[in-house]
Amino acid sequence: MDDKTLLDQYLRRILNSKVYDVAIESPLQEAAVLSRKLGNRFLLKREDLQSVHSFKIRGAYNKMAQLPKAALAKGVLAASAGNHAQGVALSARKLGCKATIVMPVTTPEIKISSVRSFGASIVLAGDSYSDAAAEAARLVKEKNYTFIPPYDDPEVIAGQGTVAMEILRQNPGDLDAVFVPVGGGGFAAGVAVYIKAVRPNVKVFGVEPVDSDCMDRSIKAGRRVEMAEVGLFADGVAVKKPGKITFDICRRFLNGIVRVSTDETCAAIKDMFEATRAICEPAGALGLAAAKQYAAKKGAQNETYACIISGANMNFDRIRFVSEQTEIGEQREAILECRIPEVRGAFKNFIRQIGKRNVTEFNYRYFDPKQAYVFVGLSVPDRQATQKIVRQLTQAKIGTIDLSEDELAKEHIRHMVGGHTRGIHDEVVYTFEFPERPGALMDFLEAISDRWNITLFHYRNHGADHGKVLVGLQVPKKERSAFRKALHALGYAFHDVSQNTAYRLFLGNRD
Repeated sequence: MDDKTLLDQYLRRILNSKVYDVAIESPLQEAAVLSRKLGNRFLLKREDLQSVHSFKIRGAYNKMAQLPKAALAKGVLAASAGNHAQGVALSARKLGCKATIVMPVTTPEIKISSVRSFGASIVLAGDSYSDAAAEAARLVKEKNYTFIPPYDDPEVIAGQGTVAMEILRQNPGDLDAVFVPVGGGGFAAGVAVYIKAVRPNVKVFGVEPVDSDCMDRSIKAGRRVEMAEVGLFADGVAVKKPGKITFDICRRFLNGIVRVSTDETCAAIKDMFEATRAICEPAGALGLAAAKQYAAKKGAQNETYACIISGANMNFDRIRFVSEQTEIGEQREAILECRIPEVRGAFKNFIRQIGKRNVTEFNYRYFDPKQAYVFVGLSVPDRQATQKIVRQLTQAKIGTIDLSEDELAKEHIRHMVGGHTRGIHDEVVYTFEFPERPGALMDFLEAISDRWNITLFHYRNHGADHGKVLVGLQVPKKERSAFRKALHALGYAFHDVSQNTAYRLFLGNRD
């Protein structure tokens, strides 16, 4: 199908979508302080204000409202750990049909309770969305339920596309670009087809986290690419493979994909709070994070960007992590490793070199009679200031390494400084994502500890469905293949970080 025919087809679907029985026309608000600060207009499309605090209600309801009565009578089923589940559950209540939602065992109770409050039945299955989706497929065959897809469906795409219709109506003036989060691609597809059909000069960018960029990889490869693992911080877009329909639309009509880091996302959550006094979920902040990055790289001034705030289903426990990461995301905290001589007066000289800067963190433990290793955090106005401090300290003969972009240093090492050891040979260090459920640690120990000695372990709860864990183990080289085979069998996401600079400086073996 040629582009014009496809655009016309979806334009009709969007204009005839049945979403406003359950959805509001969400406001388009300017983040005025941010706009003045950065010299461009940042408009926030507040989908977090929907009744289920997410845009997902639009696509779910439009799909279900178009179904024959016989299909609804069988009952509907969806696999989801969050926003799609709530959209289907509320839609089912509105349409008077039964809904069953399959969710991972790791789903936080707040999300389960929210879905149950709409009258849906809950089935818990597996540790991941993939496990839940497999159980959903089995139930559809066994019970003959009507399956409601989360994104790869024309009516779902059309329902999501009504957001773009509202943006152009609410802002008929200048609009340079729209930024929309991408998971499976349904939202981005719906927004892109409407805007390209009505105002093709307006750019539309999909936004993905750097560690969950399946659409970007697929577009570059010219085919749908499935990721082995995806980052879980922005869990609303943590999809391993884009949809078939959505991939075709996105590759044809998006102007590009902007990839953003966890730090940039956290900074955007803060920007959103300062502009609206509301806290959005990580996936909901992607559009604003991308718009800021895009404007900075382009050196843009006086442009207008619409940033879709896609949802606000945030666990309260995650706010601590977001707060910690925000200053780094805005590049207002420098994380440095510094080496100073282990002599009297050296510490005082070091502080003198830092000057009248706010110290956010200082970690030190005696180890070497000649040299001290210090882990320090400093408040800075921007990235250039960090680079200036590094040059200044280096010129003062204080060996300095900038760790501000090192995720391991920020998530684990800063809480473990001083843990050097001697006599540990064959140590390998891995990060893991443990499912937040009872027994997850024991499953790990059953698979690992009887065969290889654990030398290091650090865990912090981030309020997410999975916990981030740093583990060191003694694994002789001849056993490395068997070790990795055991990790694959365990099924937890893992990465080898044995060569990480921060680990080697502050925790590694010194023999």
